[in-house]
Amino acid sequence: MSEYYKMKIAGLERELEMFSVSDKLDIAAFIIFGDVELTVAGVSELLKKVPEFDIILTPEAKSIPIAYEASRQSGKPYIVARKGVKVYMRNPLDVAVTSITTQHEQHLYLGETEVNKIKGKRVLIVDDVISTGESLEAVRELVKEAGGIEASSAAFLAEGDAAERDDIIFLEKLPLFFK
Repeated sequence: MSEYYKMKIAGLERELEMFSVSDKLDIAAFIIFGDVELTVAGVSELLKKVPEFDIILTPEAKSIPIAYEASRQSGKPYIVARKGVKVYMRNPLDVAVTSITTQHEQHLYLGETEVNKIKGKRVLIVDDVISTGESLEAVRELVKEAGGIEASSAAFLAEGDAAERDDIIFLEKLPLFFK
């Protein structure tokens, strides 16, 4: 039988399933896929907190629905930093990243077309959860290498020590569960 962590996000109550990351640490998994109600409500609240921006950038994964909805609500375009090079990506920028949920090195890529869209623009970086900050740093590096200007970095949840950071905007704190 699974355990759940109950929390409110953007005024909506959700139960997050608990998973073991190691023999010393459990996390409450925040999976936004399929939760349209929370995506719409959370983005509405997040957009009230962020400064002006021109374009949205998100790493490829669970935060894509958040970027899409932020684009829909704000009228600003969004770009996805891909986890693999696609044939349609010319001269890709490449940044390595290791996060708490992947546990191995991955890469994020932006093609030349996306780089040109970011260059000189104020970029809102969005993610679902910021925990160790490794993914965020990789996306920040992509923005820098693409010639963009970080407007802010925002997520629905700040996990563990990330909730103490002053360089991110988030809706709620998500604890880590040490055994």
